[in-house]
Amino acid sequence: MAELSSRDPSGSTNRRPRVVIVGAGFGGLAVARTLRRAPVEVVLIDRANHHLFTPLLYQVATADLGPGDIASPIRQILRRQRNAQVLLAEAEGVDLDGRQVQLRLPDGGLRQEPFDFLILATGVRASYFGHDDWERHAPSLKTLQDATALRDRVLAAFERAELEPEEGERRDELLTFVLVGAGPTGVEMAGALAELARETLVRDFRRIDPRRARVVLLEAGPRILPGFDERLARRAAARLAGMGVEVRCGRPVEAIDADGVVVGGTRLAAATVAWTAGVAPTPAAAWLGASVDRSGRVRVASDLSVPGRGELFAIGDVAFVEQDGRALPGVAQVALQQGRYVARLIAARLAGGPVPPPFRYRDLGNMAVVGRNFALLERRSLRLGGYLAWLAWALVHLESLALFSNRLAVFTRWAWQYFTRQRGSRLILGKP
Repeated sequence: MAELSSRDPSGSTNRRPRVVIVGAGFGGLAVARTLRRAPVEVVLIDRANHHLFTPLLYQVATADLGPGDIASPIRQILRRQRNAQVLLAEAEGVDLDGRQVQLRLPDGGLRQEPFDFLILATGVRASYFGHDDWERHAPSLKTLQDATALRDRVLAAFERAELEPEEGERRDELLTFVLVGAGPTGVEMAGALAELARETLVRDFRRIDPRRARVVLLEAGPRILPGFDERLARRAAARLAGMGVEVRCGRPVEAIDADGVVVGGTRLAAATVAWTAGVAPTPAAAWLGASVDRSGRVRVASDLSVPGRGELFAIGDVAFVEQDGRALPGVAQVALQQGRYVARLIAARLAGGPVPPPFRYRDLGNMAVVGRNFALLERRSLRLGGYLAWLAWALVHLESLALFSNRLAVFTRWAWQYFTRQRGSRLILGKP
């Protein structure tokens, strides 16, 4: 372990080691919480003031939930943790020799934040596979702003279709929704959009029939849900087809513009396109000068530290970790377990006791929901699809929300929607 600095910028020599965490996602928050009783000063830095439960972002985009239901103020989460402080700022680099994080403050000013240990948990951004110009016409789903903007687009499309004086190509285009990428987010959102059109909005309009809306799910690979067992993926595809979703696999998207998408040489006219495909890590590796994999993730040692720098760690989606010959997936459970591991490792080092063995991920399985009363659950040899998996999915997601108030709000909204088939967050906040 690198020797710890004993002096802070004020010149004091009596201080606790500073553990600086960049990113308040699942991994970063897990580090902070696990260190709550450790003799350290925890500094959690994020450019947003809230922790976001990203697995339910698609439900904000489809008006199931409101933004406040799945986001929790970071200061509220850590309000009783006396050794933790929160900084609202954006990290822009790391001075490795000076052991300082370079921050951009909300007012545009700059600040240097010293550290003894640094954990990068900066997550991912959307990857358009070299076609960054597509982002303008096919927004991704990574932040609350993304979700509410996409909700605006979806709801405004129905409103604009209602304004069309007669049936025709323009109305059809407005009522066509295309999702690019059939991983869990794409599949879950496709099912939610289909239910929005066929159940929630069915009696709300006079000129249009929302049930005629087309939801098209595009996947470049041979099948949807490539991370799931093939039999479960087939069941999900059959479920989507029964809900009216058009699933097209085996052909990559060739172009995206204001008029729709081109796939397999054929134009699909659509007013609303969403990107639910690839992701890439944030550029944190460049800050560290570390070795990276093909997608830009930091190659870390078995204890999740940057090789040769025992005070630097990368976790979650920004880290590349192999286990049993395969790279660990970019899912919340990986980040959570890595965050807890790094916190225990730091605490053990400071206490002078035995350090934990090399990190090993305990796979808790995969889950995806496909509309009302149907989900997929895969864990080791268990393969489950249907109502019981849907109940398990709901319980796991409720339990995983950061605050009790979030759990209560989400449970209440889900119960209301289940019995009434209505959604209470159908608000257009931007200009249609």
